[in-house]
Amino acid sequence: MIKPVILWTDALVFLLVLVVIGFILYARRKPHLATPWKRVFAGRIAAGSSVVLLAFVLTGLLDSLHFRLPLAGNGSEGEVHYAVEVLSVLDMLVGPLRTRVEKTYSAPFATHLYAKETVEREDGSQVRMYPPLQFGGRHLGAGGRHKAEDILRRCLRALAVTLLGMSTVLWLMAVLLARRRGSTVRAMAGCILTGRTGLPWRTVLATLSMLLLLVLLAVDLAGVYHVLGTNKVGQDVLYQSLKSVRTGLLIGTLTTLVMLPFAIFMGIVAGYARGWIDDVVQYVYTTLNSIPHVLLIAAAILMLQVYMANHPELFETTVEREDIRLLFLCIILGITSWTGLCRLLRGESLKLREAEYIQAAACFGVSHIRIITRHILPNVMHVVLITVVLDFSGLVLAEAVLSYVGVGVDPTMNSWGNMINGARLEMAREPVVWWSLLSAFLFMFALVLAANLFSDAVRDAFDPRTLER
Repeated sequence: MIKPVILWTDALVFLLVLVVIGFILYARRKPHLATPWKRVFAGRIAAGSSVVLLAFVLTGLLDSLHFRLPLAGNGSEGEVHYAVEVLSVLDMLVGPLRTRVEKTYSAPFATHLYAKETVEREDGSQVRMYPPLQFGGRHLGAGGRHKAEDILRRCLRALAVTLLGMSTVLWLMAVLLARRRGSTVRAMAGCILTGRTGLPWRTVLATLSMLLLLVLLAVDLAGVYHVLGTNKVGQDVLYQSLKSVRTGLLIGTLTTLVMLPFAIFMGIVAGYARGWIDDVVQYVYTTLNSIPHVLLIAAAILMLQVYMANHPELFETTVEREDIRLLFLCIILGITSWTGLCRLLRGESLKLREAEYIQAAACFGVSHIRIITRHILPNVMHVVLITVVLDFSGLVLAEAVLSYVGVGVDPTMNSWGNMINGARLEMAREPVVWWSLLSAFLFMFALVLAANLFSDAVRDAFDPRTLER
């Protein structure tokens, strides 16, 4: 029987998921919230980028379900002992990628190591050659013949399965929409394929098709090849990239969760109260902005490292040490990045404070807390939402930069920043090892691009000035 392991970041992630689900259910009953979100998903770019973001979120959630497996020999007294290694559901789904470890570097789809080694033959002689991989391309036999034909056959098979699967999805989608609109399934399928529907279902279907094709290609090819090569210690780079998705998402979401209370409370109070309270808030965020954030983060991370070194009994596994450092990094980033949103909310609150309906509420004796919660806060939420979505991609990139300079997540943790940091020496060696840097770039580029496109759609839908234009 497995032993569930709940890390601090896991609990916060699923708490955030419950909050998002609750907000969706609440927004569906409020026309002033439901209408802008309908405008968001009515755009083709927003619909396609949301599907990509959901794929990343699903990968991160699967990697947030942690557990420990029982050991084989647990004794005769019935006491169960568990392995030290903490695994996740994602680890079990991509099991071969995790367990198939080579000796050292190998290029994408390679069947031999990337560098020559001295190999001793059966007759005792030695020769310099590229040793064959232990797992990559082993099914091809000696010499790795017919590799191109094998890859092409697997790609065509994945394409055929994708077409079959998406045809089934199209049919199910047409059936559901036809029942809702009182039309025939064939006519509705034609409307979806020609883009004559209220929501851009054709774009959603096309994006799903590309994602399904990539997944099927990865499943089929990664089972017999190292699709993105291996790193210095022989680990599969595709596995590293997938495991880094959770780290990037946590940096973007948990940092926002820490930042919002500071920014919303201090920004609204400063703009509404004015006077000495406004002066104090301005002094605080001006002083904080004058300190280089990298120095604050480096000092906090070094203090945490000293604490963990002095109290090793508090951390049972290596994963727990990595998790507490990641959580601490999110907290420090949140504390140092709330000033921009606070300044925006202060300006909006100063403007709303002079509005006639708020002046009338004050004349009728409505309390200040009620005015803030019922009138000012709902009217600045579009600024909060736009800023949060726009800052997400910046925080994902911040993790890569901080890990590159050595003050980011734990060096043993899978992250795109650590992959880029490790690629510094790999790009300087001969021959050049380029695939680790390229893999981190591609995954980070896909996530940040989808987040930026989605944030642009959210800004256009919620910003009143955009709607006026």
